[in-house]
Amino acid sequence: MKRIFLFLATNLAVVVVLGVVASLLGVNRYLTAQGLNLGALLVFAFLMGFGGAFISLLISKPMAKWSAGVQVIAQPRNADEAWIVETVRRFADQAKIGMPEVGIFEGEPNAFATGAFKNSALVAVSTGLLQGMTREEVEAVIGHEVAHIANGDMVTMTLIQGVMNTFVVFLSRVIGYIVDGWLNRGEERRGPGIGYYVTTIVLDILLGFVAAMIVAWFSRQREFRADRGSTELMGRRQPMIHALARLGGMVPGELPKSLQSMGITSGVGKLFSTHPPIEERIAALQQAA
Repeated sequence: MKRIFLFLATNLAVVVVLGVVASLLGVNRYLTAQGLNLGALLVFAFLMGFGGAFISLLISKPMAKWSAGVQVIAQPRNADEAWIVETVRRFADQAKIGMPEVGIFEGEPNAFATGAFKNSALVAVSTGLLQGMTREEVEAVIGHEVAHIANGDMVTMTLIQGVMNTFVVFLSRVIGYIVDGWLNRGEERRGPGIGYYVTTIVLDILLGFVAAMIVAWFSRQREFRADRGSTELMGRRQPMIHALARLGGMVPGELPKSLQSMGITSGVGKLFSTHPPIEERIAALQQAA
């Protein structure tokens, strides 16, 4: 219930803020008496597309802590917590990034990394992961998450999502304007008609699915890179291969929707899955030079 409320509240806040900003800047006035102002529409699409993506990025760490119930390890309370913090510190030094915050959350086997900047990120692992894996396997998973941070994956995914959002907003409105003009051909146009609004809504949905598939494809490539990054940090492939094999036999914990692209999951539905199948990831590591 909390995840649903969080998802709806975040999206509502983003829409309201961007709508107010667009109105104040006048960039939502792309439909004029002379027709469609493509320049104004492109600015509007850019603001809406990248605005939502960057707002989500900037609030990703605090939202992750709250929505997943992450307990940040400010001061290790036992040997296990001290080992986790030291492992993250060692990998962060090797990857030449700032020390991320380290946290633990209750749940089935999973882990994620998030944050807007390389030098102030968050790495969190679940209690299920710690209890169900050997230390070497947990170390490999932590290396995978640190590799995500070192590769700048959070920012890269935000940029890709922003570009996709911009194209969706821009194309849906251009095509909607054309369709509306065709439906009302021969009549004096005094503003957008029902054809414009219906076409725009339908295309927002359809193009949104296409954009989601493209973003998911980039995300899957990013997972292969993070797997290789873990092997480089550890100096060998077997721990990551063993960790993936064990995850393949587990039911990875469900993460909040805003974190799923940064966690370790098996994914369902290849076109929309943010993670490749475990078997493909293992095969890629085994074939790596």
